[in-house]
Parts: sequence; structure tokens; C-alpha cells
Amino acid sequence: MKRFFCYLIYFLFIIQLTEKISAEDKKMKNSIYDIVVKDIDGKEVSLSEFKGKVLLIVNVASKCGFTPQYEGLQKIYEKYRDKGFEILAFPCNDFGNQEPGTNEEIKEFCSTNYNVTFKLFDKIKILGNDKSELYKRLTNSDNVEKGEVKWNFEKFLIDKEGNIISRFRSKVDPESKELTNEIEKLLNK
Repeated sequence: MKRFFCYLIYFLFIIQLTEKISAEDKKMKNSIYDIVVKDIDGKEVSLSEFKGKVLLIVNVASKCGFTPQYEGLQKIYEKYRDKGFEILAFPCNDFGNQEPGTNEEIKEFCSTNYNVTFKLFDKIKILGNDKSELYKRLTNSDNVEKGEVKWNFEKFLIDKEGNIISRFRSKVDPESKELTNEIEKLLNK
């Protein structure tokens, strides 16, 4: 009888441990804080550095029909940055060869044409076998629509705990009520 209770306790312990590991795996699948990326100058940046901030992650391009969204992105950045908001822009050349420049050229383009002051990162791949770890996580989260990014200037909203909360397609303007209402809701949590 003693042996039976020992096995029972062991079995219950294994179940509890498995549930805890499963919950942690799910949390990590929806959080971006364990990912390291490079900024536009080549410096490694852990996304955990943004803990406590609301983030908007955007794949950008300089020669796209949506490129003027840089202006709207800069405006919402200026409006919300003092409240704990950051924009993380990732140049990408996966769609129609619309971001052919080097990091230096991209940085100059953004500064000269749109006075961008939000964070720019290293040009990355967001499609195919070389897809960045960040975009693997963003496009496979259980919290938002799964699937490949369809074009430049697709946006992902991240809460203060690093969880992927919302996904906005390219046509959603950065200054739209649809997006700014979500930003404000997360900032006020």
C-alpha cells in the first residue's frame, strides 16, 4: 500500500510539472523577450531591454507604395513615446526588391526623408528558410492570426510583458483609430 501511494504522489508530481512546463512553453511562444536582434548599426539588442514598454514591430521598405507610412509611424512615436511606447522597424527586401539598400543607406533615407527617430534594425529576412527568429515567433503566435507576412509595413503590437497582442496588415495606417486605440489601451494597463 505504501508503494502505491509513493507511485501516486510521483505520478501527480509529474503531471503538475508537465502542466507547468507546458504553460511556460506557451508563454515563451507568445513572448518576444528571449530574442536577440541587431540594430541598424550592427549592435546586438535583446528584446528584453524593452520590458515594460508597448512595442509596435514593423517590417519596412524604402521603395514601397506604403513607404509614406514612415511619416505616420513617426507621428505616433512622438505622440506616445513619453508614455512608454517604442517602434521597432525592421527593413526587409523580401517583397518586390523594395528595400535594396545597405543599412547605412536605409538609415540615411529614413532620417533625410521622414526624420525618423524611432529604432531601426538590421535588414532581415521574414520569409522562407532564412526567416528571422523574431518573425518566426510573430507569425506563429497563438494570440494573433498565424501565417506569413503578406507585404511591407505589416505591424505587430506587443504588450508591456512582451506578449504578441495584435496584428495589423499593411493597409492599416499607423495613425488609424484601429491601431491607436489598441496602443492607448495597452499603455493604460
